Amino acid sequence: MADHAVIAGYNHKAPRRAVNLSLNEDLVSRAKALTRNLSGTVEELLASYVSSKQARKQAEDDQLETVINALNERHERDGFLSDEFSSL
Repeated sequence: MADHAVIAGYNHKAPRRAVNLSLNEDLVSRAKALTRNLSGTVEELLASYVSSKQARKQAEDDQLETVINALNERHERDGFLSDEFSSL
């Protein structure tokens, strides 16, 4: 059974820790005016960013694997193009 604490690709029950970030002061002030919980908002945005990047990487990995498999199938079926020029 899946752990319900792991939602949207990360463990929501993982311990929290302070981090140091250098952010544009004006941007932080504007964001604070729009949310009661800046840390929570940033965490949600970061989770979305990580999820998006992981999905993109997985799609690229899947595409590469498809190309490699197709190339391997062609080599098995037809041999290598260089085989006809081999001097051995």
